[in-house]
Amino acid sequence: MSSNRPPDFEHAIHTANIWLKSVAEAMGTADRSAAHRALRAWLHTVRDRLTVDVAAHLAAQLPELLRGLYYDGWDPSIVPVKYDRDAYVIRFAQEAKVTAEEVPEVTGAVTAALARQMSPGQMDSVLQELPQDIRAFFLQPVA
Repeated sequence: MSSNRPPDFEHAIHTANIWLKSVAEAMGTADRSAAHRALRAWLHTVRDRLTVDVAAHLAAQLPELLRGLYYDGWDPSIVPVKYDRDAYVIRFAQEAKVTAEEVPEVTGAVTAALARQMSPGQMDSVLQELPQDIRAFFLQPVA
């Protein structure tokens, strides 16, 4: 069966799927829904902690469809949102639908997957904007 979608739309879907597969593999799961929730939680919790300029630079690294996911629900007039380690854990766990205990491992896995897809140094630039206690979640080693 042939698709009626334009080739550029097919390319956008394909690229988003590559990134999502990378996240799922880093998480050690075949559950693409879990990978999607984790990716969305990662993008939103990071985005809201960044200044508008840094958030825009991060968005520029994302494939077109994931950029839409990234900006979904964003209110640039209230960023950066200052939240602490505990608030990060609660927010990420709720959005990703994981336990608080899973947050460090899942955050680290998503970070590793995205860093492999982004331009060299981009992830480091983003993480430098986060407070050290929150940044530690993003630097968790991936099994």
